[in-house]
Amino acid sequence: FNNAGGIQLRRSTTVDGLEMTFAVNHLGPFLLTTLLRERLRSSAPARVVCTASGAYRFSGGSLDFDDLQAESDYTAFGAYGRSKLCNILFTAELGRRECEAESRVSATCFHPGFVGTDFGKNNGLIARTLVTLGSAFTRSSEKGAETGVYLCTSPDVADQTGGYYFNMKPRQPR
Repeated sequence: FNNAGGIQLRRSTTVDGLEMTFAVNHLGPFLLTTLLRERLRSSAPARVVCTASGAYRFSGGSLDFDDLQAESDYTAFGAYGRSKLCNILFTAELGRRECEAESRVSATCFHPGFVGTDFGKNNGLIARTLVTLGSAFTRSSEKGAETGVYLCTSPDVADQTGGYYFNMKPRQPR
C-alpha cells in the first residue's frame, strides 16, 4: 500500500536535489514498488495499491518532461497534481506490464477524497489556518481509507489491474 502525500508551498528539494513534492508523493512509492517487484511476483497473487488523488487535475493533464522537477515553473498545487498524475500513470503502466508478464500482481490506485488530516499544515500559519477552516468539509480518515482497504482486500477486485478508483468504484481519469 503506497500512501504518500505532501505539499510544499515553496519549492524545496531533497538532499539528492529532487523537487520535494514529486520525490515524496511519486518517486518514493515508485522506488519502493520497483525494489519489491520480484518479491511481489514470487509471492503472487499480490496487490500494489497507490494513493493517488483527484488533484491530478491540477497538473493540467500533462507532464512537462523538460521541467519535471518544476525548476522554472513551481506552484504548490501544480507540483502536487503532477505527482498524483504520475501515481495514476505508474499504476496503469505497472498493471499493464504485470498483466503482460502474467505475474498475478495487480496494481490499482484511488482517490481518497478530501480527508481531514494534518495534510498541508507544514506550510506555516496561513496554511494551518486554511486547513483547519476547511476541516468542516472533509471526510473522516476511515472514509478516506475505505477504497484503499477495499482494493487491498476485496475478492471483487483481486483480478483488476491498472485502474483508478473512487468510492470503491472504477473511474476514468481525464
